Amino acid sequence: MSKALNLKTAEIEKISHLDYFNIAISVDCVIFGYDDKDLKVLLIKSDLEEFEGLYSLLGDLVRPDEDLETASYRILKERTGLDDVYLEQVQAFGSLDRHPSGRVITIAYYSLIDIRNHKLKLENNELHWHSVKTIKKLAFDHKMILDTCLMRLQQQVMENPVVFNLLPEKFSLRELQELYEAILGYELDRRNFRKKISIKDWLTDINEMETDVPHRPGKLYKLKAEHRKRSGVRRNTVTRVVSV
Repeated sequence: MSKALNLKTAEIEKISHLDYFNIAISVDCVIFGYDDKDLKVLLIKSDLEEFEGLYSLLGDLVRPDEDLETASYRILKERTGLDDVYLEQVQAFGSLDRHPSGRVITIAYYSLIDIRNHKLKLENNELHWHSVKTIKKLAFDHKMILDTCLMRLQQQVMENPVVFNLLPEKFSLRELQELYEAILGYELDRRNFRKKISIKDWLTDINEMETDVPHRPGKLYKLKAEHRKRSGVRRNTVTRVVSV
């Protein structure tokens, strides 16, 4: 006969491990945009004295009454006005000294937004788009988080049609290649790129041509409807956002 387990209540578990239950959880969003052949990220000026003059990603502590996904879309809604865009969880960051206020473990997400076709709420604490390639230092460990999310995006661009969130609904193959080059950080062979995109079968030729362009007009395409489902889930809760 097996020996009975010596069970304890959840309350006793908490009392015996109080320090373990005093760790904060936060969410940080790496919001990528694309404009003028340049990959950009949305940053806000840190309001902490310890990081005076530095920018940070958009983040907030997870509230006691919300889960991680709800928190991530809440932050995105607050700072961009959008709640139905692609958003992906990347990984956790938990260095002991990553936050000067105490132990904070953060979960990083990234999202992709077409700057030209979405009007964002850029009002508080010098919230601006910054070219990814010019960023040298950020508050907290946010440069590491940014680099990690960028690496994840680079790993995904040829396997999943996530980058189309950065383009208008109609686009040329020239525009698509320029976007890929901005993300990957190097030039691509035109013929090889178009062959790879063709094999993916992501696009629909809409029988239209570019207009008012300084080069030979190219065909316009759209992302096929079945690939547009990866656009996030709508969330409506909005509260103030801080950097964490």
